[in-house]
Amino acid sequence: MLSDNPFVAGYWRLTMAAMLTVHQLMFRYIVFSIVATVLNLITQRIVLMGLEKSYGLLFAMLAGTLIGLVVKFNLDARWIFYVRLSGARTQSKQFGLYSFFGVITTGIFWGTETLFWVIWTTELAREIGAILGLTIGYAMKYKLDKRFVFSESPPWRTQ
Repeated sequence: MLSDNPFVAGYWRLTMAAMLTVHQLMFRYIVFSIVATVLNLITQRIVLMGLEKSYGLLFAMLAGTLIGLVVKFNLDARWIFYVRLSGARTQSKQFGLYSFFGVITTGIFWGTETLFWVIWTTELAREIGAILGLTIGYAMKYKLDKRFVFSESPPWRTQ
């Protein structure tokens, strides 16, 4: 049989392992995004409990974003890109670039959500736009992070 051949069987296992890894990484990335979002919202609620809503919302959004960003950065580094974080200088540069790309992809998410709302003016359309924007944004963020933030030799790293 074809699968009795050790070379073919090994190739098949290798191919299946590679596909599994891609699916595992996708699953992890989605779960980590959900975890960061939930922690963001919990942080916002905690901050809002202690402050007036009029000016507390800004602080709540900033605190939630910071907590979500730091958690997602560490989870992505360790479990998505398998990077061992070392050195404050390197981590600062990585985190800065990671945050910058987050701002760009958030703009895509907000822009898509807003565009769907303006065109169709329904909650369903807005939510579909949000889901589409998030999907595009997270896909782009993964590619940007892989290439520029967590690569073996990112352009900003000095040897």
